[in-house]
Amino acid sequence: MNREQARDEAITAAGRAKVLARRVEDAAFNGDRMGTIPSFAQAGALWAETARAYAAIAALLPETTEV
Repeated sequence: MNREQARDEAITAAGRAKVLARRVEDAAFNGDRMGTIPSFAQAGALWAETARAYAAIAALLPETTEV
């Protein structure tokens, strides 16, 4: 894995966390879906942690240069 791949994975994971955060917000405003909040929140937190891990990996990897 190179820096750009790790960065791309971080961006993808952050996007998934964002989608799940929106689902939590939507469920919070919909009384019929309150039971889904813990599951969406937990999944979102895991994707956010995954994004942080990939970002940390990307920060440690050397920059790749195209020739």
